[in-house]
Amino acid sequence: MRLYRLNRFSFVLDPQITNYSSTSIILNYKTILVTGGAGFIGTHTVVQLLNEGFKVSIIDNLDNSVIEAVDRVKELVGPELSKKLQFNLGDLRNRDDLDKLFSKTKFDAVIHFAGLKAVGESVGNPRRYFDNNLIGTINLYEIMAKYNCKKMVFSSSATVYGQPEKIPCVEDFELKAMNPYGRTKLFLEEIALDIQKAEPDWRIILLRYFNPVGAHESGKIGEDPKGIPNNLMPYIQQVAVGRLPELNVYGHDYPTKDGSAIRDYIHVMDLADGHTAALRKLFTTESIGCVAYNLGTGCGTSVLEMVAAFEKASRKKIPIKLCPRRPGDATAVYASTEKAQRELGWKAKYGVDEMCRDQWKWASSNPWGYQSKKR
Repeated sequence: MRLYRLNRFSFVLDPQITNYSSTSIILNYKTILVTGGAGFIGTHTVVQLLNEGFKVSIIDNLDNSVIEAVDRVKELVGPELSKKLQFNLGDLRNRDDLDKLFSKTKFDAVIHFAGLKAVGESVGNPRRYFDNNLIGTINLYEIMAKYNCKKMVFSSSATVYGQPEKIPCVEDFELKAMNPYGRTKLFLEEIALDIQKAEPDWRIILLRYFNPVGAHESGKIGEDPKGIPNNLMPYIQQVAVGRLPELNVYGHDYPTKDGSAIRDYIHVMDLADGHTAALRKLFTTESIGCVAYNLGTGCGTSVLEMVAAFEKASRKKIPIKLCPRRPGDATAVYASTEKAQRELGWKAKYGVDEMCRDQWKWASSNPWGYQSKKR
């Protein structure tokens, strides 16, 4: 083996291989475990990982997802790439499930999505969030260490910023989550920092997502929450297809231009590409430590602006009901994305119009999500 440098990254090259046109050849050897890989962001990321040449194994307890989503991923990537995908039913809170999986497959890195994510629910039932998000992740670290797999991309959240004193949010801002869900993400970031400090051979990238929306351009996969949606866009789409009578807009008296909260919405395919960029960083750069990156567009869009954009894309009128603010919600949060662009070579490509276009294609093609009829 010889070490070569290409741009700012170092690569270990196999002398048996003579054609290194890109890093994809190196990545063909890598096997990635994706926890929560049957979920919304997970499925879209798995599609991109397979297209990039990775082998992928999913572990998911199907608490808020369905196996049909994984089948759709296989349809999208085709029969050859599907051979590089495995699904495992399991729960991170059960260490035996993880031990069994790691004992039969050598993983080069983990992308960790699995966890609960509804702000409002976490306020009403914080113990459920501590159980799922904290215990599951601690178990995962223990098993990764046992099997010497010490590279992780962690699914964090912009909620770690709470209500920032100024915007856009920069990665070195003070962190002060405002709700139990956000605090689980903040606690887990602190745990990651402590583990990497104690064991410097770990490489951990913390990706702070802003508000993922949209769907794969094919309309084959998209967000399909069980029960009443907690997030804006799946709620809008269910109103548009007639599953719900109206959209509840929580908060119409915020100090913003239209009274509704402002968020940084990011297309889920841009988010998926952010994960492949993070993996390249893990595999090609030694001195990472534990580092955080924002994944957003850097632009703030209000809830009512998003409703208007979806109405334009779908040509449907969305009836709305103005409701009081939800506890734990911030007024305005959007990202500074310069660090991800500079260090990961990643930048969001899609705007609000494309997000709504692709979300509507998914919704109109799958009005009841992955189920053929009402659950």
